[in-house]
Amino acid sequence: MKFEIHKKDTKSNARSGKITTDHGEILTPIFMPVGTLASVKGVHQRELDEDIKAQIILGNTYHLYLRPGMETMEAAGGLHRFMNWNKPILTDSGGFQVFSLAENRKLSDEGAVFQSHIDGSRHKFTPENVVDIQRIIGADIMMAFDECTPYPCDYDYAKKSLDLTHSWLVRGIEYFRNSAPKYEHSQAFFPIVQGSVYTDLRKQSAEFIASQNAEGNAIGGLSVGEPVEMMYEMLDLVNHILPEDKPRYLMGVGTPANILEGISMGTDMFDCVMPTRNGRNGMLFTRNGTINIKNVKWKNDFSPIDPEGNSFVDKFYSKAYLRHLIVSGERLGAQIASIHNLAFYLWLVGEARNKIENGTFSSWKEIMIKRLMQKL
Repeated sequence: MKFEIHKKDTKSNARSGKITTDHGEILTPIFMPVGTLASVKGVHQRELDEDIKAQIILGNTYHLYLRPGMETMEAAGGLHRFMNWNKPILTDSGGFQVFSLAENRKLSDEGAVFQSHIDGSRHKFTPENVVDIQRIIGADIMMAFDECTPYPCDYDYAKKSLDLTHSWLVRGIEYFRNSAPKYEHSQAFFPIVQGSVYTDLRKQSAEFIASQNAEGNAIGGLSVGEPVEMMYEMLDLVNHILPEDKPRYLMGVGTPANILEGISMGTDMFDCVMPTRNGRNGMLFTRNGTINIKNVKWKNDFSPIDPEGNSFVDKFYSKAYLRHLIVSGERLGAQIASIHNLAFYLWLVGEARNKIENGTFSSWKEIMIKRLMQKL
């Protein structure tokens, strides 16, 4: 994997760049649609490619490990071939999912023992076998196994968790460097900064992660319930420590405004389930604010979903029609809303890139955030 910076904004830490993988180029800043189970929920791969214009998608190690399982994944030749997606893929390590199974998992220096949410069967993740699993999946970018702390958590818990994450990282990165890809493409390995909302722990973690000299670095444990101002404080701190010449990936964030603020702080990569999850529930993101399509005010509004939108669904379907589908529980409604929201997110990061390159990002960002925060 190779990363190059193209342009830096003069009034913020935003930058445009390019990540090159064996499955193609990724122009940054970038948003990655979440394809947890080898599928971006309700969206065809053709739509992801041609209409949404996704450059990279995300898969989930925990879920793919349980279903369809690594025997099937390896027999298919990896996730790219299994789901017929020929562009880059990033996989998270499963740490967040194991963290969310608080009642059904046990952490130790060795790793994490957990019960499947599907059938209750017991499994074990270690820093080493999570690398093996992601080798079988074949993602272009894989994540180190970590513990994501909840919010709130006390300082002692956060410190103990951080020590565990760092010790796991040392083992995981050594194992990664002494192993080889299973398929005919290279794979990169990103460590993850943790430390909850404690400044000294975040600083310590960012410095430790930076010292590992990985091909890129991720920032985890944010957008888990903490105030947004606290999230921005932690992100700004960490981005000033992580190496400038490596891509920075903020995991699981967030709203369009969060993404623009993250870009202004020097973040290059984002993912979140919000565009598809909120879309299925009738919340649409547009250039002029958010729409709750279930509201009766849209019942006889036959104008396009977003007249300025860049997706075919924006021009092809009306608000009234989409409202009818959503309130009726028709699956097509969820699909249309998901395509619209994902196309909007990809437009947003693409437009941010354009503004960075022409030197107008900071002023544009301030205008856009005010517009995006409106409820229509």
